[in-house]
Amino acid sequence: MQRVEGAPRLIAGGANRPLAQDIATALSQAHGDAVDLAQARIERFADSEIFVEIMDNVRGEDVFVLQPTSNPANDNFMELLIMIDAARRSSAHRITAVMPYFGYARQDRRTAPRTPITAKLVANLITQAGANRVLTLDLHAGQIQGFFDIPTDNLSAAPVFAIDIRRKFADLNNVVVVSPDVGGVVRARNLAGRIGADLAIVDKRREKANEVEAMMLIGSVKGRDCVIVDDICDTAGTLCKAAALLREHGAASVHAYIAHGVLSEKGGVTAASKIDASELDRLVVTDSIAFDPRTMSSDKIERLSIAPLMAQAILNVGNDTSVSSLFDEASVEPIYAQYYASIAG
Repeated sequence: MQRVEGAPRLIAGGANRPLAQDIATALSQAHGDAVDLAQARIERFADSEIFVEIMDNVRGEDVFVLQPTSNPANDNFMELLIMIDAARRSSAHRITAVMPYFGYARQDRRTAPRTPITAKLVANLITQAGANRVLTLDLHAGQIQGFFDIPTDNLSAAPVFAIDIRRKFADLNNVVVVSPDVGGVVRARNLAGRIGADLAIVDKRREKANEVEAMMLIGSVKGRDCVIVDDICDTAGTLCKAAALLREHGAASVHAYIAHGVLSEKGGVTAASKIDASELDRLVVTDSIAFDPRTMSSDKIERLSIAPLMAQAILNVGNDTSVSSLFDEASVEPIYAQYYASIAG
């Protein structure tokens, strides 16, 4: 198909090519014309330096650089910066950094004396590289939007989760949405409000990163279907312990909806193996981070695409129309009706 003038120009890095291709496909369907990934050569020299050459003409174009900064975070982040710089030096009209997963978001404040605020540093580097706008999903801390001096749209997976929950659970009156920590209560309350469910909270005491000291439950879950919601699942330690706690309190089933499946390996033990051995019935993660068979090889893990959501956001940004409408399920549901029809077929 020949590219149509005025269509968004997509340039994908190497961090999550399948998602980039799915976004291009969803954009083609929404736009009504072919929207392909621009041809770009991304190579590494012998000393691991990154080289980028955009093969297509992007002069005067509305360019969207697709690159989550997931593991390996430093390589993927540097690749993003170089792609933005290449687009800027190629006279792109506007450059939007599309980061389905924003790395370093957990370093959003000083936690001890003489420590950095790395999320702010990352924001500065993206801006200085030449990005005019940022489009991301479920930032670990919403205030990171304020670290940027350029417009930043922080989409939410909550409408997508709510639509999927309605499809998967026969009786929503028996569903309890659970926050795995006090800091995630706002996120959990948001999802609970969307589906009309009750709310429970796991209060955890953490001594070190990725280590949970103790947990207690606030709320009643006996005989209920529990849905844990969070933005990131890293080593899955907190998630598995929360699932065990809910079972101890009589939960009928335990499911989890996580925006970003980091699913790291720690001490030779993968997150997937922990999830397999846990009390979780099902873990649903979006495809904001590329699938890794080694870390996601669990029958309990399901993937939910954010490509339709990101594609519509890109289309709205390109047309200078509202992105905030995508926080509303009524706007997102028609987009995902087509998605579910495609996977059912």
